[in-house]
Amino acid sequence: MIVLGLTGSVGMGKSATAKMFADEGVPVFDADAAVHRLYEGEAAPLIAAAFPAAVSAGRVDRGRLSRAVVGNSEAFARLEAIIHPLVRKAREEFLAAAKAEGAEIVVLDIPLLFETGGEHEVDKIAVVSAPQPVQKERVLARAGMTEEKFSAIVAKQMPDSEKRKRADFVIDTSRGFAAAGEEVRAILRALSQTKGKR
Repeated sequence: MIVLGLTGSVGMGKSATAKMFADEGVPVFDADAAVHRLYEGEAAPLIAAAFPAAVSAGRVDRGRLSRAVVGNSEAFARLEAIIHPLVRKAREEFLAAAKAEGAEIVVLDIPLLFETGGEHEVDKIAVVSAPQPVQKERVLARAGMTEEKFSAIVAKQMPDSEKRKRADFVIDTSRGFAAAGEEVRAILRALSQTKGKR
């Protein structure tokens, strides 16, 4: 089974690209979705112990949690120490299930793949990218987004140029999703001719 790591900085179109892989029949593990599920279940009591104001009615209030950790590297590290092991466990369960079902290729959609050392746990890496002005325009169009928030998010992420250098494949979403879909299918054709580690 080939494990493809899919990553990309904020606003690059990674979620839409992950859906393209899923539409091609490839099992996709969505790290962000896993975090959202954890916030509503297993992680809530652990986060309540560390950040009491961030949990309400047994669920993590993401707005309150964001206010508690953004700009505070110590608090952010505490949150990561809670969440990362739980996400890792969910990812391993996903991989075991995909292997048992005979999947030949799976995608791990991990926004901070390089930043968390996840590149060592995949066979190949695809980076979703777009020029910086396109990225900024997309992100600032989101509800509640500000220049300050955008800058803080980008500061935590490896520069796009460095991600592109480290990638086996680069998917450019600035030319439209039809073109990106063609790139996804080309990647799947290339991967079907290689062997994975798992």
